[in-house]
Amino acid sequence: MTPADLVRDWVSAFNHANADELAELYHEDACNHQVAEVEVTGKEQIRAMFAREFADAEMVCIIENLFEDGDWAILEWRDPQGLRGCGFFEVIDGKIQNQRGYWDKLSFLRQQGLPLPTE
Repeated sequence: MTPADLVRDWVSAFNHANADELAELYHEDACNHQVAEVEVTGKEQIRAMFAREFADAEMVCIIENLFEDGDWAILEWRDPQGLRGCGFFEVIDGKIQNQRGYWDKLSFLRQQGLPLPTE
């Protein structure tokens, strides 16, 4: 499976709000760093992060562009309400080892009707 294929599977699991299926795509010691959030390390912690996020908000990832370069896949995405972002996935031995995501947290919170930061 190529890194781009794995990211397509990731998008499918994400769009089904399936935290367990998403977690299975990561190495045990994987790192997920959404730059607007604290870095999350470890497959179980990543699963818990997705479970919390899916409980808090309705999220959909629509692929705009998907590029591949060696062990990396680069995903440019949008959601139905116009939020846009980009994710970088390092895939080693068929699993995600590192993931970084860039998106506008303030716009996301407003869009979802979630509390805004006070600091």
